[in-house]
Amino acid sequence: MITAMGGINAAGRSALHFGFQRLIFDALPDITRQDTLRSLGQLTGRAPDDQLAATLIRALPDAHRLHAAISGTSDIPVTLEMRNMDLPDPLPAGWQVSPIDKRRSRVTLPSGLDLRVPHDAPRRVSAAGQLPDGFDPGALYASRNHPRALQMAIFGISDALGDLGIDWATVAGKVRPDQVAVYASNAMSQMDDNGLGGVMRFPPNGQRITSKQVPLGLGEMTSDFLNAYVLHSVGTTGGMLGACATFLYNLEKGVQAIRSGKVRVAIVGTSEAPLMPEIMEGYRAMGALAEDQDLAALDGATQADVRRACRPFSDNCGFTMAESAQFTVLMDDALALELGADILGAVPDVFIHADGAKKSISAPGVGNYLTVGKAAALTRQLIGEKGLRDHSFVHAHGTGTPQNRVTESVILDRVADAFGIRHWPVTAIKAYVGHSLGSAGGDQLAAALGSFAQGVLPGIRTIDHIAGDVHRQHLDFAMEHVQRDDLQASLINSKGFGGNNATAVALSATVTEAMLQQRHGEKAITHWQTARDSVLQAKARFRDHCLNEAPKPVYRFNDGVLGDEAVTLSGKAVQLNGGTVMGFDDDSELTAYQLDR
Repeated sequence: MITAMGGINAAGRSALHFGFQRLIFDALPDITRQDTLRSLGQLTGRAPDDQLAATLIRALPDAHRLHAAISGTSDIPVTLEMRNMDLPDPLPAGWQVSPIDKRRSRVTLPSGLDLRVPHDAPRRVSAAGQLPDGFDPGALYASRNHPRALQMAIFGISDALGDLGIDWATVAGKVRPDQVAVYASNAMSQMDDNGLGGVMRFPPNGQRITSKQVPLGLGEMTSDFLNAYVLHSVGTTGGMLGACATFLYNLEKGVQAIRSGKVRVAIVGTSEAPLMPEIMEGYRAMGALAEDQDLAALDGATQADVRRACRPFSDNCGFTMAESAQFTVLMDDALALELGADILGAVPDVFIHADGAKKSISAPGVGNYLTVGKAAALTRQLIGEKGLRDHSFVHAHGTGTPQNRVTESVILDRVADAFGIRHWPVTAIKAYVGHSLGSAGGDQLAAALGSFAQGVLPGIRTIDHIAGDVHRQHLDFAMEHVQRDDLQASLINSKGFGGNNATAVALSATVTEAMLQQRHGEKAITHWQTARDSVLQAKARFRDHCLNEAPKPVYRFNDGVLGDEAVTLSGKAVQLNGGTVMGFDDDSELTAYQLDR
C-alpha cells in the first residue's frame, strides 16, 4: 500500500499533491489554485503569481556557466586533442587549432598560461528543471557541509512523513525494528563541492579535501541519512542504482520486501542534484541534452524558448536536466488497516529487465518490451480486460530526445496492439519538470497519484504536434489536460542508460480499497475507516502548515544515539533498550537457513 508521498522538484512539494496541482494549474478551480500558490509561496519565501506557477523549466543562473578547465601549469606550450564539438567558441586568446579529421582537432595552448584557472566557455545548454526560486533546503536545518542532494533528501522524507499523517514513532512502535526497510539512493552520487565533486576538483585548485567529502558523496548516502538523522532505523537498508530507472529499482526492492513478509513498512526514494556544470557538460557531450542553438532551430527562431525545452514525442533535440527528491512510504495491508493509514494507491509489482547484447551501452534495447509487457499483463490480471483497455494510462519516460520518441513509442504501441488497447492515454511530465535522472520515476509516481486523486491527466503542453516518426496507431498522446475520473491504473515506465529498464504498476486508491475489502472483509475496513479519521485530521493540520508556515524538516542529529550499553544479546534474541529486535529461535526468516543434516 502507498500510504504517503513527499518530495520536492521544479513543481514544488509533492505531499498532498501540491506539486501535481502546479502541473495542471489552469485546470484547477480557483480555490485550489490559490492553495497551490500559497504552498509554493511558503517554500520560496515570496508571494508567487500565476506566471510563476506556469513556468517550471527555466534558464539556469549565471552561476551554472560551463567552464573548460585543465589542471596544472606549464612553462612550455601544451598540445592535446579535442573533439570539435568541445572547442570553445570563440577560441580563447593564444589557442592554436589544426584539424585532425572531421571530428577532432589538435589544440596548442600557449606557454605561461595558468591552467588552474577555468576559462569561460559559452554556455550551450541554458534550460534546467530547478527547484523553485528562493527555496534553499540547506537553510531549513543545520545542514553542516551536506551536499545538495542530501539536503533535498532531508526535506523530501520530511514532506512524506507529513503526508503520512501518523507520527513515525507510532509506526515504528507497531513493528519490530528489523521489519522496517529503507531503500534510497541516486544515479549520480553527490557531485557538488561537499561530495565527490570536491574530491576531484579541490586538489588541482589548491584546496584541501576534507574528511566528510568521500562518505557524504556515496550513492547510498541518501538512505544512510534517512536512517541516522530522521527515522533512527536499524532495519534493512540499501540503495539500488539503475541510471534513469533508479527510483523504480528502489521501489521494486520495497515492494518485494513487503510481499515476502520480511518487511512491514518500507521507505523508498531517490534524491538527485545533477545541475552541476561538469555533469551538464558530460551529458551535453553525449548529445543527450537540448542545446540552445538546436532548440531555437526547431522554432525557426534566433533565441531558444527555454520554457519549452523538453518536448516529448514531438520534434525535439534532447532532454532537459533537472533536480528532484521523491519518497514514498509503503506498508503491508494489515499494518495500513490497523493504523488507519490514508491509502493513496498500491504498487503490486515493478518489473526490471536488461537489454541484453547491444552495440552502444547508452542506446536503448529490447528490455523495455519485457517490462511494459509484464506490467500490462499484471494490470489485466488485477482489473480485467476492460480495466486495462479503458481505465489505464501510461506515464511514459518521455525524455524529449529524438531516439526516445521512436523507441519508447514503438514499444508502447506494440504492447497496446497485443493487448487489444485501441487508444491508450500517454502522458510525459518531463515536459514540465525536466529529467531528474534517478528521481524521474518518483516524479512520475507522484503525478500518477495526483491524477488518481484529482481526475486529471496532465497534457504535454510544451508541444503542438506529434513527430512523424512516433508510433501511435494505438496510443493517445494528450497534448492538453484531460478530465478523467475513471482512472484505475497507471504503467510508470523508465528507460535508463546502460540497459536499465523498469515499469511499475500503480493502482488507484479506489481500486486498492475494493481489493482490501475483498481480501480482509467488512469488519477490517470498518476499523480502518474509523482509525483513519484521526489520520485525516493530522493531514489537515499538515496541510495548514504547508499553506501558512515555512517548512520545518525533521532532522534529529545527535539525538537518541545508541552505544554498546544499549544492546542486550543472548543466544535467543537481540534487544535494543529492552525492545526485541529479532529472536534467533522464532519461526521467522531464520528457519529458511536450517541445515539438512
